[in-house]
Amino acid sequence: MPGFKTHSGSAAVLDRNHVDTDQIIPKQFLKKIDKAGYGEFLFYDWRYLSDGSENSAFELNQEETKGASILVTGKNFGCGSSREHAPWALKDYGFQVIIAESFADIFFNNCVKNGILPIRLSENEIQQLRKNSSKQVIENLKVNLEEQHVANPNGDVFWFEFDPYWKKMLLNGWDEISVTLQQEANIKKYEDERIVN
Repeated sequence: MPGFKTHSGSAAVLDRNHVDTDQIIPKQFLKKIDKAGYGEFLFYDWRYLSDGSENSAFELNQEETKGASILVTGKNFGCGSSREHAPWALKDYGFQVIIAESFADIFFNNCVKNGILPIRLSENEIQQLRKNSSKQVIENLKVNLEEQHVANPNGDVFWFEFDPYWKKMLLNGWDEISVTLQQEANIKKYEDERIVN
């Protein structure tokens, strides 16, 4: 996957707490084993009405949030079951960054393993980040993983902490398999030495 250093884009605001993985990607869509094609089912029960038509009241169905690549939300995002399909759906929809007050631990790890940058900011910082923006979108948000900060259009800068291991993985576009394969020559040498003739 490509390395993640900086990103600029609009941010859709989903002002909700305790959004669980069954809301992110409902269980009836967990039928495939590849990572593509889940975006159309993201937040399905909120995005669509019972007759299949679009729910015009839902935040991500607003015209201003179309094309957003950053999601700004509340506390405990990604709670519930540990399905990896949740970050697959978010990424397939187009989100590259999620900013929240807190994340469920397994969901957080699933995000970084799939190239999504999850950023923790305090409630006050998120309110400041949204200052002078419209209700559902923050335009021209700038995210810098190398320096670990987010900047809004007013020039306000919000610093975030990030685990050095996962930071290195995201910066380089590595997953755990690619890290292991960096030792392929040593692994082969070890295997060759262990072969009993």
